[in-house]
Amino acid sequence: VQLVESGGGLVQPGGSLRLSCAASGFTFSNAVMRWYRQVPGKEREWVATISSAGRSTYYADSVKGRFTISRDNAKNTVYLQMNGPKPEDTAVYYCRADYVGMVYWGKGTLVTVSS
Repeated sequence: VQLVESGGGLVQPGGSLRLSCAASGFTFSNAVMRWYRQVPGKEREWVATISSAGRSTYYADSVKGRFTISRDNAKNTVYLQMNGPKPEDTAVYYCRADYVGMVYWGKGTLVTVSS
């Protein structure tokens, strides 16, 4: 199983950024996918969840209305569209797969929101 995040970088407050997480080694369309984030010295924080077929999505209050999680099961990829990011969104972003009772994590991608 492999989860590889990409798309992180420096973005200005109010801009936009799209993170991707490419999955392999399991049946992606059967997995619930999630995004988390972590700031050094703090606990990892849940950001968003998408159901296996993509019909249901859930968001932390801190990102609701600004971030959108989506997936393309044909490409084995989950996305996080970040619109209007704020400096407090600066963190390492991780994707997570929940698959047949197991949990898998990627290695993360750093997002820095700064002018």
